[in-house]
Amino acid sequence: MRLDFMREAFEAAGHAEAVVWRDRSYSYEWLSGALIESESVLAAAGIERGSVVSLEADFSPKSIAMLLALIKLDCIVVPFAGVCAEKKVGLRAVAEVERVVAVDGNDTVSVSDETGRASHQLITDLRAAGHPGLILFSSGSTGESKAALHDVVPILEKFKQRRHTLRTIAFLLFDHIGGFNTLLYTLANGGCLITLARHEPGEVCRAIESHRAELLPTSPTFINLLLVSEAYRDHDLSSLEMVTYGTEPMPQSTLDRLHTLLPDVKLVQTYGLSEVGILRSKSKSADSLWVKVGGEGFYTRVVDGLLEIKARSAMLGYLNAPSPFTSDGWFKTGDAVEVDGDYLRILGRNSEMINVGGEKVYPAEVESVLQMMDNVDDVVVRGEPHAITGQIISARVKLAKGETLGDFRRRMRKFCGAKLERFKIPHKVELVDAAMHSERFKKIRQASE
Repeated sequence: MRLDFMREAFEAAGHAEAVVWRDRSYSYEWLSGALIESESVLAAAGIERGSVVSLEADFSPKSIAMLLALIKLDCIVVPFAGVCAEKKVGLRAVAEVERVVAVDGNDTVSVSDETGRASHQLITDLRAAGHPGLILFSSGSTGESKAALHDVVPILEKFKQRRHTLRTIAFLLFDHIGGFNTLLYTLANGGCLITLARHEPGEVCRAIESHRAELLPTSPTFINLLLVSEAYRDHDLSSLEMVTYGTEPMPQSTLDRLHTLLPDVKLVQTYGLSEVGILRSKSKSADSLWVKVGGEGFYTRVVDGLLEIKARSAMLGYLNAPSPFTSDGWFKTGDAVEVDGDYLRILGRNSEMINVGGEKVYPAEVESVLQMMDNVDDVVVRGEPHAITGQIISARVKLAKGETLGDFRRRMRKFCGAKLERFKIPHKVELVDAAMHSERFKKIRQASE
Protein backbone atom coordinates (compact mmCIF):
# COMPACT_ATOMS: atom_id res chain seq x y z
CA MET A 1 0.00 0.00 0.00
CA ARG A 2 2.77 2.45 0.95
CA LEU A 3 4.48 2.10 -2.41
CA ASP A 4 1.55 1.53 -4.75
CA PHE A 5 2.33 4.79 -6.56
CA MET A 6 5.91 3.58 -7.04
CA ARG A 7 4.74 0.20 -8.35
CA GLU A 8 2.51 1.97 -10.86
CA ALA A 9 5.45 4.10 -11.99
CA PHE A 10 7.58 0.96 -12.41
CA GLU A 11 4.89 -0.74 -14.51
CA ALA A 12 4.48 2.33 -16.69
CA ALA A 13 8.24 2.61 -17.25
CA GLY A 14 8.61 -1.09 -18.11
CA HIS A 15 11.84 -1.68 -20.05
CA ALA A 16 13.13 1.88 -19.52
CA GLU A 17 16.38 2.31 -17.62
CA ALA A 18 15.92 2.64 -13.87
CA VAL A 19 19.54 2.38 -12.69
CA VAL A 20 22.96 2.50 -14.29
CA TRP A 21 25.52 0.77 -12.09
CA ARG A 22 29.10 0.18 -13.18
CA ASP A 23 28.01 1.20 -16.70
CA ARG A 24 25.44 -1.60 -16.82
CA SER A 25 21.76 -0.80 -17.27
CA TYR A 26 18.94 -2.18 -15.10
CA SER A 27 15.34 -1.67 -16.19
CA TYR A 28 12.24 -0.93 -14.15
CA GLU A 29 11.04 -4.43 -15.00
CA TRP A 30 14.25 -5.81 -13.46
CA LEU A 31 13.85 -3.57 -10.40
CA SER A 32 10.27 -4.82 -9.87
CA GLY A 33 11.57 -8.38 -9.83
CA ALA A 34 14.44 -7.45 -7.52
CA LEU A 35 11.97 -5.87 -5.09
CA ILE A 36 10.01 -9.12 -4.88
CA GLU A 37 13.25 -11.05 -4.41
CA SER A 38 14.34 -8.66 -1.63
CA GLU A 39 11.04 -9.19 0.19
CA SER A 40 11.72 -12.94 0.06
CA VAL A 41 15.22 -12.44 1.48
CA LEU A 42 13.84 -10.43 4.40
CA ALA A 43 11.16 -13.04 5.09
CA ALA A 44 13.67 -15.90 4.98
CA ALA A 45 15.94 -14.00 7.40
CA GLY A 46 13.04 -13.61 9.83
CA ILE A 47 13.06 -9.81 9.80
CA GLU A 48 9.83 -8.75 11.43
CA ARG A 49 7.59 -5.87 10.49
CA GLY A 50 8.73 -2.71 12.28
CA SER A 51 12.29 -3.90 12.95
CA VAL A 52 15.11 -1.36 13.17
CA VAL A 53 17.40 -2.40 10.31
CA SER A 54 20.65 -0.81 9.21
CA LEU A 55 21.10 -0.90 5.44
CA GLU A 56 24.84 -0.73 4.88
CA ALA A 57 25.45 -0.04 1.22
CA ASP A 58 26.09 2.52 -1.45
CA PHE A 59 23.76 3.05 -4.38
CA SER A 60 23.44 -0.20 -6.33
CA PRO A 61 20.56 -2.09 -7.95
CA LYS A 62 20.07 -4.51 -5.05
CA SER A 63 20.53 -1.91 -2.31
CA ILE A 64 17.80 0.20 -3.92
CA ALA A 65 15.48 -2.80 -4.13
CA MET A 66 16.27 -3.69 -0.52
CA LEU A 67 15.50 -0.17 0.69
CA LEU A 68 12.08 -0.30 -0.95
CA ALA A 69 11.42 -3.77 0.47
CA LEU A 70 12.25 -2.57 4.00
CA ILE A 71 9.88 0.38 3.59
CA LYS A 72 7.13 -1.99 2.42
CA LEU A 73 7.73 -4.05 5.56
CA ASP A 74 7.29 -0.92 7.71
CA CYS A 75 10.84 -1.28 9.02
CA ILE A 76 12.81 1.60 10.50
CA VAL A 77 15.75 1.92 8.12
CA VAL A 78 19.17 3.23 9.15
CA PRO A 79 21.20 3.71 5.95
CA PHE A 80 25.01 3.82 6.11
CA ALA A 81 27.22 4.62 3.12
CA GLY A 82 30.97 4.96 3.35
CA VAL A 83 31.01 4.89 7.16
CA CYS A 84 34.08 3.24 8.70
CA ALA A 85 33.52 0.04 10.67
CA GLU A 86 34.60 1.53 14.02
CA LYS A 87 32.24 4.51 13.75
CA LYS A 88 29.43 2.30 12.50
CA VAL A 89 29.39 0.30 15.74
CA GLY A 90 28.66 3.41 17.79
CA LEU A 91 26.02 4.71 15.38
CA ARG A 92 24.23 1.35 15.37
CA ALA A 93 24.02 1.53 19.16
CA VAL A 94 22.54 5.04 19.08
CA ALA A 95 19.94 3.96 16.49
CA GLU A 96 19.17 0.80 18.50
CA VAL A 97 19.70 -1.34 15.39
CA GLU A 98 18.27 -4.86 15.66
CA ARG A 99 19.21 -6.37 12.29
CA VAL A 100 21.87 -5.53 9.68
CA VAL A 101 21.42 -5.83 5.92
CA ALA A 102 24.69 -5.32 4.07
CA VAL A 103 25.15 -5.05 0.31
CA ASP A 104 28.80 -5.38 -0.73
CA GLY A 105 30.71 -4.08 -3.74
CA ASN A 106 29.61 -7.06 -5.80
CA ASP A 107 25.94 -6.31 -5.03
CA THR A 108 25.68 -9.37 -2.82
CA VAL A 109 23.24 -9.19 0.11
CA SER A 110 23.90 -10.54 3.61
CA VAL A 111 21.81 -10.34 6.78
CA SER A 112 23.06 -10.47 10.37
CA ASP A 113 21.75 -9.84 13.88
CA GLU A 114 22.48 -7.16 16.46
CA THR A 115 21.95 -7.78 20.16
CA GLY A 116 19.20 -6.02 22.05
CA ARG A 117 15.79 -4.65 21.23
CA ALA A 118 14.94 -1.05 20.34
CA SER A 119 13.12 0.65 23.20
CA HIS A 120 13.35 4.40 22.60
CA GLN A 121 9.92 5.98 23.04
CA LEU A 122 9.97 7.61 19.59
CA ILE A 123 10.67 4.24 17.98
CA THR A 124 8.00 2.55 20.09
CA ASP A 125 5.43 5.17 19.06
CA LEU A 126 6.31 4.83 15.37
CA ARG A 127 5.95 1.06 15.57
CA ALA A 128 2.59 1.43 17.24
CA ALA A 129 1.44 3.60 14.32
CA GLY A 130 2.53 0.85 11.90
CA HIS A 131 4.57 3.29 9.82
CA PRO A 132 8.00 2.77 8.24
CA GLY A 133 10.81 4.96 9.57
CA LEU A 134 14.14 6.44 8.55
CA ILE A 135 17.03 7.37 10.85
CA LEU A 136 19.56 9.83 9.45
CA PHE A 137 22.71 10.97 11.21
CA SER A 138 24.09 14.49 11.02
CA SER A 139 27.69 14.88 9.91
CA GLY A 140 28.78 15.48 13.51
CA SER A 141 31.31 18.08 12.35
CA THR A 142 31.08 20.04 15.60
CA GLY A 143 30.25 17.27 18.05
CA GLU A 144 28.36 13.99 18.35
CA SER A 145 26.31 12.97 15.33
CA LYS A 146 22.61 13.44 16.01
CA ALA A 147 20.18 10.67 15.04
CA ALA A 148 17.03 12.10 13.44
CA LEU A 149 14.04 9.74 13.32
CA HIS A 150 11.53 10.27 10.51
CA ASP A 151 8.14 8.83 9.78
CA VAL A 152 8.52 7.84 6.10
CA VAL A 153 4.79 8.15 5.31
CA PRO A 154 4.72 11.97 5.05
CA ILE A 155 8.05 11.91 3.17
CA LEU A 156 6.50 9.64 0.53
CA GLU A 157 3.51 11.94 0.06
CA LYS A 158 5.38 14.57 -1.94
CA PHE A 159 6.51 11.98 -4.51
CA LYS A 160 3.00 10.86 -5.43
CA GLN A 161 2.50 13.73 -7.86
CA ARG A 162 4.23 12.95 -11.15
CA ARG A 163 6.87 15.46 -12.25
CA HIS A 164 9.69 15.62 -14.79
CA THR A 165 11.47 12.43 -15.83
CA LEU A 166 15.21 13.01 -15.57
CA ARG A 167 18.44 11.08 -15.98
CA THR A 168 20.13 11.93 -12.71
CA ILE A 169 23.65 11.52 -11.31
CA ALA A 170 23.54 9.88 -7.86
CA PHE A 171 26.08 12.24 -6.32
CA LEU A 172 24.69 12.73 -2.82
CA LEU A 173 25.19 9.64 -0.68
CA PHE A 174 22.68 6.95 0.21
CA ASP A 175 22.44 8.06 3.85
CA HIS A 176 22.03 11.77 3.12
CA ILE A 177 18.57 13.37 3.01
CA GLY A 178 19.47 14.77 -0.40
CA GLY A 179 20.51 11.36 -1.69
CA PHE A 180 17.34 9.76 -0.32
CA ASN A 181 15.26 12.51 -1.92
CA THR A 182 17.07 12.11 -5.28
CA LEU A 183 16.43 8.37 -5.30
CA LEU A 184 12.71 8.60 -4.54
CA TYR A 185 12.13 11.47 -6.98
CA THR A 186 13.92 9.66 -9.80
CA LEU A 187 12.12 6.34 -9.35
CA ALA A 188 8.67 7.87 -8.74
CA ASN A 189 8.93 9.70 -12.05
CA GLY A 190 10.35 6.91 -14.17
CA GLY A 191 13.78 8.51 -14.44
CA CYS A 192 17.21 6.91 -14.45
CA LEU A 193 19.63 7.00 -11.52
CA ILE A 194 23.24 6.99 -12.72
CA THR A 195 25.59 5.79 -10.00
CA LEU A 196 29.25 6.75 -9.67
CA ALA A 197 32.31 4.57 -9.26
CA ARG A 198 34.13 7.47 -7.59
CA HIS A 199 33.14 10.96 -6.50
CA GLU A 200 35.81 12.73 -8.53
CA PRO A 201 35.45 15.47 -11.16
CA GLY A 202 36.72 13.29 -13.99
CA GLU A 203 34.42 10.38 -13.12
CA VAL A 204 31.39 12.64 -12.75
CA CYS A 205 32.06 14.23 -16.14
CA ARG A 206 32.60 10.82 -17.72
CA ALA A 207 29.31 9.53 -16.29
CA ILE A 208 27.44 12.60 -17.58
CA GLU A 209 28.84 12.09 -21.08
CA SER A 210 28.53 8.28 -21.21
CA HIS A 211 24.96 8.09 -19.92
CA ARG A 212 23.58 11.43 -21.13
CA ALA A 213 22.80 12.70 -17.63
CA GLU A 214 20.40 15.63 -17.43
CA LEU A 215 20.60 16.51 -13.73
CA LEU A 216 23.60 16.83 -11.43
CA PRO A 217 22.71 17.44 -7.75
CA THR A 218 25.88 18.39 -5.90
CA SER A 219 27.57 20.82 -3.50
CA PRO A 220 29.38 24.16 -3.96
CA THR A 221 32.61 22.55 -2.78
CA PHE A 222 32.45 19.91 -5.50
CA ILE A 223 31.55 22.51 -8.12
CA ASN A 224 34.70 24.42 -7.19
CA LEU A 225 36.76 21.22 -7.48
CA LEU A 226 35.24 20.58 -10.90
CA LEU A 227 36.07 24.09 -12.09
CA VAL A 228 39.64 23.95 -10.76
CA SER A 229 40.28 20.49 -12.25
CA GLU A 230 39.01 21.53 -15.69
CA ALA A 231 37.89 17.90 -16.16
CA TYR A 232 34.94 19.28 -18.14
CA ARG A 233 37.33 20.06 -21.02
CA ASP A 234 37.74 16.34 -21.73
CA HIS A 235 34.04 15.46 -21.82
CA ASP A 236 30.81 16.35 -23.58
CA LEU A 237 28.42 17.78 -20.98
CA SER A 238 25.81 18.95 -23.50
CA SER A 239 23.14 16.60 -22.12
CA LEU A 240 23.04 18.52 -18.80
CA GLU A 241 19.84 20.50 -18.32
CA MET A 242 20.14 21.35 -14.64
CA VAL A 243 22.69 21.55 -11.84
CA THR A 244 21.35 21.85 -8.30
CA TYR A 245 23.56 22.81 -5.39
CA GLY A 246 23.05 22.85 -1.64
CA THR A 247 24.35 21.51 1.70
CA GLU A 248 26.42 24.71 2.33
CA PRO A 249 26.52 28.37 1.20
CA MET A 250 27.58 28.95 -2.41
CA PRO A 251 30.29 31.60 -2.96
CA GLN A 252 29.07 34.09 -5.57
CA SER A 253 32.34 33.82 -7.49
CA THR A 254 31.95 30.04 -7.83
CA LEU A 255 28.38 30.42 -9.08
CA ASP A 256 29.49 33.08 -11.60
CA ARG A 257 32.21 30.78 -12.97
CA LEU A 258 29.78 27.87 -13.27
CA HIS A 259 27.23 30.04 -15.05
CA THR A 260 29.91 31.19 -17.51
CA LEU A 261 30.93 27.57 -18.15
CA LEU A 262 27.34 26.29 -18.54
CA PRO A 263 25.32 29.31 -19.73
CA ASP A 264 22.43 27.19 -21.06
CA VAL A 265 22.11 24.98 -17.98
CA LYS A 266 19.55 25.81 -15.30
CA LEU A 267 21.34 26.40 -12.00
CA VAL A 268 19.14 25.98 -8.93
CA GLN A 269 19.99 26.43 -5.28
CA THR A 270 18.33 23.78 -3.12
CA TYR A 271 17.66 23.83 0.60
CA GLY A 272 17.05 20.98 2.96
CA LEU A 273 18.03 19.51 6.30
CA SER A 274 18.10 16.02 7.76
CA GLU A 275 15.55 17.19 10.31
CA VAL A 276 12.87 18.55 7.94
CA GLY A 277 13.55 17.14 4.47
CA ILE A 278 14.14 18.89 1.13
CA LEU A 279 12.09 21.98 0.34
CA ARG A 280 11.06 22.97 -3.18
CA SER A 281 13.13 25.91 -4.38
CA LYS A 282 13.34 28.49 -7.13
CA SER A 283 16.39 30.66 -7.75
CA LYS A 284 15.78 34.27 -8.84
CA SER A 285 18.11 33.63 -11.79
CA ALA A 286 20.87 31.20 -12.74
CA ASP A 287 23.57 33.51 -11.38
CA SER A 288 21.67 34.66 -8.30
CA LEU A 289 21.99 33.43 -4.71
CA TRP A 290 18.48 34.71 -3.90
CA VAL A 291 16.08 31.78 -3.67
CA LYS A 292 12.46 31.01 -2.79
CA VAL A 293 12.03 27.94 -0.60
CA GLY A 294 8.93 26.16 0.62
CA GLY A 295 6.36 24.21 -1.34
CA GLU A 296 3.40 22.14 -0.26
CA GLY A 297 3.74 20.98 3.34
CA PHE A 298 6.51 23.47 4.18
CA TYR A 299 6.26 26.84 5.91
CA THR A 300 9.08 29.30 6.60
CA ARG A 301 9.61 32.32 8.81
CA VAL A 302 12.59 34.45 9.79
CA VAL A 303 13.10 35.28 13.47
CA ASP A 304 15.95 37.60 14.49
CA GLY A 305 17.59 36.99 11.11
CA LEU A 306 17.50 33.20 11.44
CA LEU A 307 15.43 30.85 9.30
CA GLU A 308 12.82 28.60 10.93
CA ILE A 309 10.83 25.87 9.16
CA LYS A 310 7.64 23.98 9.92
CA ALA A 311 7.09 20.87 7.82
CA ARG A 312 4.71 17.94 7.63
CA SER A 313 7.73 15.79 6.80
CA ALA A 314 9.77 16.99 9.80
CA MET A 315 11.48 14.38 11.92
CA LEU A 316 9.76 13.02 14.99
CA GLY A 317 12.80 13.98 17.04
CA TYR A 318 16.39 13.06 17.88
CA LEU A 319 17.19 9.73 19.51
CA ASN A 320 20.20 11.19 21.32
CA ALA A 321 19.52 14.90 21.79
CA PRO A 322 16.77 17.23 23.07
CA SER A 323 14.02 18.37 20.73
CA PRO A 324 15.10 21.37 18.61
CA PHE A 325 11.52 22.45 17.87
CA THR A 326 9.80 25.50 19.33
CA SER A 327 6.67 24.95 21.42
CA ASP A 328 4.56 25.64 18.31
CA GLY A 329 6.45 23.20 16.10
CA TRP A 330 9.02 25.33 14.23
CA PHE A 331 12.52 23.96 13.62
CA LYS A 332 15.32 26.43 14.26
CA THR A 333 17.72 25.87 11.37
CA GLY A 334 20.52 28.06 12.71
CA ASP A 335 20.95 29.55 9.22
CA ALA A 336 21.30 33.32 8.99
CA VAL A 337 19.42 34.83 6.04
CA GLU A 338 18.64 38.12 4.35
CA VAL A 339 15.11 38.69 3.06
CA ASP A 340 13.93 40.42 -0.13
CA GLY A 341 10.19 39.93 -0.52
CA ASP A 342 9.62 36.20 -1.11
CA TYR A 343 13.32 35.54 -1.67
CA LEU A 344 16.01 34.59 0.84
CA ARG A 345 19.78 34.72 0.67
CA ILE A 346 21.50 32.16 2.87
CA LEU A 347 24.45 33.83 4.58
CA GLY A 348 25.69 30.79 6.48
CA ARG A 349 25.41 29.03 9.80
CA ASN A 350 24.98 31.46 12.66
CA SER A 351 27.46 29.33 14.62
CA GLU A 352 30.10 30.02 11.93
CA MET A 353 29.56 33.79 11.91
CA ILE A 354 32.78 35.66 12.77
CA ASN A 355 32.52 38.66 15.11
CA VAL A 356 35.38 41.05 14.46
CA GLY A 357 35.11 43.88 16.98
CA GLY A 358 31.31 43.81 16.76
CA GLU A 359 31.22 43.49 12.94
CA LYS A 360 29.57 40.35 11.56
CA VAL A 361 31.39 38.42 8.83
CA TYR A 362 30.19 35.22 7.17
CA PRO A 363 32.90 32.92 5.76
CA ALA A 364 31.29 32.48 2.32
CA GLU A 365 31.63 36.19 1.52
CA VAL A 366 35.38 36.19 2.16
CA GLU A 367 35.88 32.82 0.45
CA SER A 368 34.09 34.12 -2.63
CA VAL A 369 36.63 36.94 -3.02
CA LEU A 370 39.71 34.83 -2.28
CA GLN A 371 38.63 32.20 -4.80
CA MET A 372 38.74 34.85 -7.53
CA MET A 373 42.49 35.26 -7.03
CA ASP A 374 44.95 33.74 -9.47
CA ASN A 375 46.67 30.58 -8.25
CA VAL A 376 44.02 29.82 -5.59
CA ASP A 377 42.48 26.35 -5.89
CA ASP A 378 40.48 26.35 -2.67
CA VAL A 379 40.06 28.32 0.53
CA VAL A 380 38.34 27.85 3.87
CA VAL A 381 37.66 30.79 6.19
CA ARG A 382 36.83 30.67 9.88
CA GLY A 383 37.06 32.77 13.00
CA GLU A 384 39.76 32.45 15.65
CA PRO A 385 39.88 34.05 19.13
CA HIS A 386 41.69 37.38 19.53
CA ALA A 387 42.35 39.30 22.74
CA ILE A 388 41.42 42.71 21.34
CA THR A 389 38.78 42.21 18.64
CA GLY A 390 37.19 39.05 20.06
CA GLN A 391 37.85 37.17 16.83
CA ILE A 392 39.99 37.48 13.74
CA ILE A 393 39.45 36.06 10.28
CA SER A 394 41.67 33.08 9.51
CA ALA A 395 42.05 31.60 6.03
CA ARG A 396 43.49 28.28 4.96
CA VAL A 397 44.45 28.42 1.29
CA LYS A 398 45.34 25.68 -1.17
CA LEU A 399 47.39 27.01 -4.08
CA ALA A 400 47.65 25.61 -7.58
CA LYS A 401 51.43 26.11 -7.65
CA GLY A 402 54.17 27.16 -5.29
CA GLU A 403 54.25 30.63 -3.76
CA THR A 404 55.74 31.91 -0.51
CA LEU A 405 53.39 32.86 2.29
CA GLY A 406 54.77 36.39 2.33
CA ASP A 407 54.21 36.88 -1.41
CA PHE A 408 50.69 35.51 -1.16
CA ARG A 409 49.77 37.69 1.81
CA ARG A 410 50.94 40.84 0.03
CA ARG A 411 49.07 39.89 -3.12
CA MET A 412 45.95 38.98 -1.11
CA ARG A 413 45.85 42.31 0.75
CA LYS A 414 46.13 44.25 -2.51
CA PHE A 415 43.49 42.11 -4.24
CA CYS A 416 41.02 42.23 -1.34
CA GLY A 417 41.55 45.90 -0.61
CA ALA A 418 39.17 46.98 -3.37
CA LYS A 419 36.64 44.21 -2.78
CA LEU A 420 36.31 43.79 0.99
CA GLU A 421 36.07 46.09 3.96
CA ARG A 422 39.30 46.09 5.93
CA PHE A 423 37.97 44.05 8.86
CA LYS A 424 36.91 41.29 6.43
CA ILE A 425 40.41 40.74 5.02
CA PRO A 426 42.02 37.67 6.63
CA HIS A 427 44.39 38.53 9.47
CA LYS A 428 45.86 35.04 9.60
CA VAL A 429 46.73 32.96 6.52
CA GLU A 430 47.92 29.36 6.30
CA LEU A 431 48.98 27.69 3.06
CA VAL A 432 48.00 23.99 2.96
CA ASP A 433 48.44 21.07 0.59
CA ALA A 434 45.71 18.76 1.88
CA ALA A 435 42.05 18.82 0.85
CA MET A 436 39.85 20.95 3.10
CA HIS A 437 36.53 19.22 2.55
CA SER A 438 34.81 16.18 4.03
CA GLU A 439 33.87 13.01 2.18
CA ARG A 440 30.44 14.65 1.81
CA PHE A 441 32.09 17.52 -0.13
CA LYS A 442 31.41 20.19 2.48
CA LYS A 443 34.05 22.63 3.66
CA ILE A 444 35.73 21.69 6.94
CA ARG A 445 35.85 24.86 9.03
CA GLN A 446 36.34 23.72 12.62
CA ALA A 447 39.92 23.60 13.84
CA SER A 448 39.30 20.23 15.50
CA GLU A 449 37.96 18.55 12.38
